[in-house]
Amino acid sequence: MEIVKQVEEARKPQVPGAQPSNDNRHKPLSMMRSFFPSDAVARIFKPSRSVMTSGKARTNGWRLVFDRRSAPFIEPLMGYTGDRDTLTQVELDFPTRESAIRYAERQGLTYVVQAPAGQVADQVGRQAGSATHAFSDATLERLGLMSLQESYGRALDTAATGNDPSSPESWASPMDVVFDLGLSLEAKRSILMNWAWIEYLPDQATNEGMPENNRPSRLDEVEQALLALEREVEGRDLQGTIARKAA
Repeated sequence: MEIVKQVEEARKPQVPGAQPSNDNRHKPLSMMRSFFPSDAVARIFKPSRSVMTSGKARTNGWRLVFDRRSAPFIEPLMGYTGDRDTLTQVELDFPTRESAIRYAERQGLTYVVQAPAGQVADQVGRQAGSATHAFSDATLERLGLMSLQESYGRALDTAATGNDPSSPESWASPMDVVFDLGLSLEAKRSILMNWAWIEYLPDQATNEGMPENNRPSRLDEVEQALLALEREVEGRDLQGTIARKAA
């Protein structure tokens, strides 16, 4: 009877390390055969709404697709476009970025995660804007104009939204900006401060022994224009005060 029992035990299927079918608990396939070719590269991204549609279907989650591994070809007999890379037809949707990454890692896939386009643009814009604001504050402090920090910050923000020009290419010299009657005070401030920032970068490169385009920096010239602008504003305000008192 003992022999029969051992035979029956041997017939039972062995299931090593059974795991629950749960997205969080599968073991990686690093020691097993992957479903995908070894040269497959997955791309994980958040789908954006098509410009041709008004709905938001299939744009809430994240998607995993595969980069093309071979170029398409023209079928010589029929003339249609052929493709031997069947992975390009695979699209897998996931509720979150983390679940898509977990799947790629379980399959032993090489993968790239793309941040949403709007998030990238916002991040780049915030980084550039914060650098300009920090430079503006340092410049105003050096010129003794720290009381105007809020005014210059507001001018730079207005220019960044596209409501005011900020590029200095239209003027031959910084003082031309000061004397331009077609510009508002905020526009003049944003143009000159952005000009100072542009000139500051090659000035720093020159100081570090890496001159840019072999041209001298005009930072001092721009700073003098900033001082001239604020002296003009101060003088105009003083005249207005005197006129009101006289009246």
